[in-house]
Amino acid sequence: MSESLLTVGKLVNTHGIRGEVKVLLSTDFPEVRFSPKSELMIIDPESGKQIKVTVEASRPYKQTYIVKFKEYGNINDIERYKGWDIKVPKDQSVELPENEYYFHEIIGCQVVTDEGETLGTIKEILRPGANDVWVVKLATGKDLLLPVIDDVVLDVNVKDKLVKVHLLEGLL
Repeated sequence: MSESLLTVGKLVNTHGIRGEVKVLLSTDFPEVRFSPKSELMIIDPESGKQIKVTVEASRPYKQTYIVKFKEYGNINDIERYKGWDIKVPKDQSVELPENEYYFHEIIGCQVVTDEGETLGTIKEILRPGANDVWVVKLATGKDLLLPVIDDVVLDVNVKDKLVKVHLLEGLL
């Protein structure tokens, strides 16, 4: 079941005594995910236990979001869920603009050069700052770090799980 879910945050702490929680975001759309009446799943990362919750209210707070679930009105009721993941079904994905992709669509894509050479598979996405970096597992077992910039990434086809790149001098 968890394969059909997208992580949108992590419940990291309680906030006050009325059952509010601090959520560390894993989504670019917190105003959609944590809008009132949104249905979410909180999932224990260790046991896989799932609980359906409904957002009553939310607001940004520093680098987190403060969220109040309808089902929990007291710190003692919600405190046991610290460290749990917050997820939504994949079918509730927000439609992205052209040439933007979800991480789960990119990870697993085959990478080929503009000269037709197969490099490997994207295994991870790093976000160090100015641009994302795709980590490609090469056939040799080594990792190649590909900066996600227009000069390097030429074409992304998530339907066929294929990414065409141009290797700048010194990347390989």
